[in-house]
Amino acid sequence: MDNVTRSERSRKAVLEAALAIIARDGPGRLTLDAIARESGISKGGLVHQFRSKEAVLKALLERQTKHYEEFARNYLAQSGSALSEPELAAQIATWREAATEPRSFAFTILGAMAEDPGLLSGARETDARKIDGIKAEAADPELATLRWAAARGLALTALLGICPLSARERARLFDRLLDSGRWSTPKKAGKKRLPRAK
Repeated sequence: MDNVTRSERSRKAVLEAALAIIARDGPGRLTLDAIARESGISKGGLVHQFRSKEAVLKALLERQTKHYEEFARNYLAQSGSALSEPELAAQIATWREAATEPRSFAFTILGAMAEDPGLLSGARETDARKIDGIKAEAADPELATLRWAAARGLALTALLGICPLSARERARLFDRLLDSGRWSTPKKAGKKRLPRAK
């Protein structure tokens, strides 16, 4: 086995071990020693790959982000031309996908938050850019943002194990969030504005 393959295999083992520790023992138990034991890699080998626990968590976040960005790209490639709001649809579909996968995404977020909430700043910036794209394509930017937020909320509560809805109910709600035809904007002539909260 060449060095690149061995290095990639070790890196994957470290990330899987970190997820297993967070899932089983909680993010507070994630240490380099624990990761070395769980992965079967020497601490020296681990430190060669990742200098700190923060570096492991950052790599987990990057891996998850890359996975879901690829999912969104594939979704757009397959369905984008038929959609009235392709960016919104891709994001809702991505959150639906995240909600149906094992909870590694939630564990990654929990681990990052426990270690250093600043690790999530990149995710916040990425989400802000996505929201800008969603608003730019939407006839009703607030409604589009609301649909995105609803999908995100459904996914995160499912991932964290605190969603009171069944998988079937969540699937129906995701289908409805994706169905642009069921989300119409009221006509301006008859539209009443509610007073803003102060």
